[in-house]
Amino acid sequence: MFATAVFGVALAFLPRVFAHGGVLYYSNGGSWYDGFKAYNSPSGQSTIQRPWATYNPIVDANDPTLACNNDGTNPSGQLTATVAAGSKITAFWNEWPHDTGPMLVYLAKCPGSTCTGVNSNTLSWFKIDHSGLLSGTVAAGTWASGQMIAQNNSWTTTIPSTVPPGAYLIRHETIALHLLPAQFYPECAQIQITGSGSRAPLASELTTFPGGYKSSDPGLSVDLYGQAAKTQTTYVIPGPPLYGSGSTGGGGTSQPPSTPPPATSVSTSSAPAQTGTVAQYGQCGGTGYSGPTACKSPYTCTKLNDYYSQCT
Repeated sequence: MFATAVFGVALAFLPRVFAHGGVLYYSNGGSWYDGFKAYNSPSGQSTIQRPWATYNPIVDANDPTLACNNDGTNPSGQLTATVAAGSKITAFWNEWPHDTGPMLVYLAKCPGSTCTGVNSNTLSWFKIDHSGLLSGTVAAGTWASGQMIAQNNSWTTTIPSTVPPGAYLIRHETIALHLLPAQFYPECAQIQITGSGSRAPLASELTTFPGGYKSSDPGLSVDLYGQAAKTQTTYVIPGPPLYGSGSTGGGGTSQPPSTPPPATSVSTSSAPAQTGTVAQYGQCGGTGYSGPTACKSPYTCTKLNDYYSQCT
């Protein structure tokens, strides 16, 4: 147990790194948690997130740091968040420029009562959330990473209620496809899942990092600027099938996110229902925003913070 960090500054003032980035904050059940501060020494940092050194991407599917964007070790100040199975956890990224690529979330159960001291490269991972091409073509469509950006640089996932309780690493990842080789941006945090779930992942749902991806995977070698991408409307999401999907094959086709946009917010006030032009999850308000404010029926404009409202 530990004191949770209070989210005291608007997300608009998060560090601005225009080329690359990673997860800077987490929220769950009304509690906020700082991520690791990249470019700083692990010494003196107390956070639920595993250390990661830079905002730069990983570009090799066999890179030994692919599991958690680090060497698998813990700092002395490593913390763990208690998260109830069935609850939503939101990861907040820095200002993100890459809107073409999938979003993926994994869990890995640690062998003992804590993940502290456990090397992330030794664990077996199962995917609890993924989303790829949402609409349109590979070349000019809407991607999950674009939706993450539209959701105030955040991604919300429900921890399946069937997951057995215990110590886990949760791995948030976005894969940028605007260049080849594909760029991997993973980060991990330590959580203690509570609940009464008993459905362990199937062998077909488990993978390792590195080892879970190959550079030749269709979802990692897709050419966004090739002729085929102009008409292609499907995308194979890399990695194993989703936990609980019943599939025995690898990967998955694109689908809408399995979870709604962030449930936690600074304010929960909503505007009255109205007919308009802004689609679900689109921005409809916020300080400095000058675009349309009326949501398409049946969605309403919900204030997440002073800088961002969206249609939900």
